[in-house]
Amino acid sequence: MIRVSDDIVIADWELTESFTRSAGPGGQNVNKVSTAVELRFEAARSPALSPAVKARLRRISGRKWTRDGAIVLRVEDTRSQARNREIAAERLAEMIRRALVAPKRRIATKPTRGAQRRRIEAKKQRGAVKALRGKVTDE
Repeated sequence: MIRVSDDIVIADWELTESFTRSAGPGGQNVNKVSTAVELRFEAARSPALSPAVKARLRRISGRKWTRDGAIVLRVEDTRSQARNREIAAERLAEMIRRALVAPKRRIATKPTRGAQRRRIEAKKQRGAVKALRGKVTDE
């Protein structure tokens, strides 16, 4: 069970963990101990998330989102299987927290008349400076 926020909790049935041999640090131990964690979260079927959150989560997760609507996270950062499990759970929770925040709608605004005038004046001034550059002719 992963607690994402006060009102969102990911149940155990939505999560699947599998362990494989890690390519990370570990010396000779790396060949015999399965420390890498692959955490699979059934996001599309999760009752804890609203459809809008699922849509944002799909965009945030990118290639980690599978065709059947699951998020697959692979963690092999440390030598400890328990620590890798914690890291995977925290990454998933952070990803869901980011998806919970709805982006603000942008309100289109017009520049003020004064701002337009100042911009044009600055462009004219800059053009005048550039016009003065060039070859000097004797008159």
